[in-house]
Amino acid sequence: MDSLQEIRKRRRALGLPLATLARAVGRSDATLSRIERGQIRPSYELVQRIVRYLDEQEGALMPGLLARDVMTRTVRTIDGGASLTQAAVQMEQHGISQIPVVENGQVTGSLSEAAVLKTLARPHRPASPPRVRDAQENAYPQVDRDFPVELLAALLARVPAVLVTHRGQIEGIVTKTDLIRGLRGSTIRRPGSPP
Repeated sequence: MDSLQEIRKRRRALGLPLATLARAVGRSDATLSRIERGQIRPSYELVQRIVRYLDEQEGALMPGLLARDVMTRTVRTIDGGASLTQAAVQMEQHGISQIPVVENGQVTGSLSEAAVLKTLARPHRPASPPRVRDAQENAYPQVDRDFPVELLAALLARVPAVLVTHRGQIEGIVTKTDLIRGLRGSTIRRPGSPP
């Protein structure tokens, strides 16, 4: 279950003690600790109770926050025609593990470190080095800048990043790290503050 890998991260991002979560879902601290460490597999019903509780807590900490309040405004992109080596260098220089792919002004996909490694590891002719479009993955979902953050949390449980747009133009990007930062209250803009 994918959500098992996220439980500990989400709980810690909320600053929630293990004992509090255990009480909320009717289990012992020891049981939840073993679940987080992957030592036991909980029932589907228990996972749903845990996820529901975490969702509620995240919502309580994010009243009125919108995508624009937690997004990173600098969005680095890479052209689909660029060489994969250029993409790897750009990702390394800027310390990013994923990047949107753009061709002719349109987002066509995304590129992750894993995709770069997998494609570069395949044999290819020196005359035709692999291009970004050869390795790109699905495009990140796009949401309006007024999209509620509590819905972003659910979306980011399934994808590595979400692009934030306004009137068709990309204004920012939200990753899990951005959202965790927002949950912890660091460097976020509250409603009513200047965008």
